[in-house]
Amino acid sequence: MARILDGTAISAAIKEEVAEEVRKLVAQGIKPGLAAVLVGNVAASQIYVRSKVQTCADLGLYSELITPPETVTTEEMLDLVRSLNDRDEIDGILIQLPLPAQVDTKALLDAVDPAKDVDGFHPVNAGRLQAGRPALAPCTPAGVIEILKRSGIPIAGQHAVVVGRSDIVGKPAAMLLLHQNATVTICHSKTRDLGAVTREADILVAAIGRPGFITAEMVKPGATIIDVGINRITDRVEFERYFAGNAKREAAFAKRGSTIVGDVHPQAFELAGAYTPVPGGVGPLTIAMLMANTVRAAKMRRGL
Repeated sequence: MARILDGTAISAAIKEEVAEEVRKLVAQGIKPGLAAVLVGNVAASQIYVRSKVQTCADLGLYSELITPPETVTTEEMLDLVRSLNDRDEIDGILIQLPLPAQVDTKALLDAVDPAKDVDGFHPVNAGRLQAGRPALAPCTPAGVIEILKRSGIPIAGQHAVVVGRSDIVGKPAAMLLLHQNATVTICHSKTRDLGAVTREADILVAAIGRPGFITAEMVKPGATIIDVGINRITDRVEFERYFAGNAKREAAFAKRGSTIVGDVHPQAFELAGAYTPVPGGVGPLTIAMLMANTVRAAKMRRGL
């Protein structure tokens, strides 16, 4: 029986540690602050950002939610970022993506002060991460490492295969695994005979953004599978492809008309030694690591 790596429990433990760090900083007259910028009225983004703001309140951090209109221009957004860069009480700046088409996303992310880049997207932080220097790492890949470490999964000397090469997850996850002394292979849509590579993985990180893409034939028995994918399923035929016979999922699908599946086909988990479920695996770590990054930014900015 494969071991389930409980991201919800690990997230709760990290949040407790962050709250304790915040209490110590507040005792020194420092209250870490996060500014969350949410453009427009995308319902999913609103729910996600408001949960981040609520988590700040729960853990004792200061937070602001800034909501420019859907019609905002690149220059107006750049002015906003510059003002946040200049405010000493703001330690972290979060710009919720995606942005409207008329806004130059790259220019905006590049304008964030790297010392306040709690998403870890700035080229300066990417470079520091590659060089193994102190940096704010992207939250989801940092959460992957925390899951492995806190679950007692060996990383050093293991062959880690990362499927996906995005700047947000795939590349930084590979770099963080390399810094933990794993032997790392990065795969992507153009990799020849992908299954032959993934079957060599002791640690398999699926971050390609395709539902059920990693099948049982692509997994080495006993491997640890980290499923980063979150894909919403609304089609009954597609649901049956992944969850036929799963009474719990069936009931939820019938009630909501949708469910989510990761980048790994559920049948593949039967071969694993350990795996992160979807939901309840990597997802909960993202907000926890954002909180940890905000506290880290507050300390680094003050030389603590």
